[in-house]
Amino acid sequence: MSDIDAALAVLRSGGVVVLPTDTVYGVGVSVSAPGAIETLFNLKRRPFDKPIPVLGPDVAALRDVVDIDERAVAIAERFWPGPLTLVLPRAAGFSTDLGGDGGAKGVAVRVPAHDLTLELLRAAGPLAVTSANRSGEPPATTIEEVRSYLDSGVGAYLDGGACDGVPSSVVSLLDGVAMLREGPISLAQIST
Repeated sequence: MSDIDAALAVLRSGGVVVLPTDTVYGVGVSVSAPGAIETLFNLKRRPFDKPIPVLGPDVAALRDVVDIDERAVAIAERFWPGPLTLVLPRAAGFSTDLGGDGGAKGVAVRVPAHDLTLELLRAAGPLAVTSANRSGEPPATTIEEVRSYLDSGVGAYLDGGACDGVPSSVVSLLDGVAMLREGPISLAQIST
């Protein structure tokens, strides 16, 4: 069984998978497995008022999660896959509780630029993913750091080598364009 197959089996059973991205390592669960989101919050010791982003393999796959208008498509085409998270309106049919305000303020989505994780996302579909660390600790950039932060509760580890360590820029497109977290991509780059 390949590492991807093992990770898919864990995700289908509602378990947690560690995966590399172009920024930092993440821990992810299926957005449709019963109880998986709660498991992820508990593993990270993450406050439930801090929503979990969703990663997808491409814009088309994320249309089931968020409403992607022409402006968002234009930005995504320039920066995805890559270190940009967009906060967009929740899609009408997407009811998964990701924490926070239940999606009233939108859902954060991203397409990461990491081949191993993109392969997993193409097979699994969108995943709820957050940084692979306990809440409040620095993000992990190697699989060894992940193992030291999260010693139990993980069903599969995908080792993709060292990540660059700079978390993604987070930009809201809900009311205009607003930078929520500065990262590798600036507001000026998005606005041009």
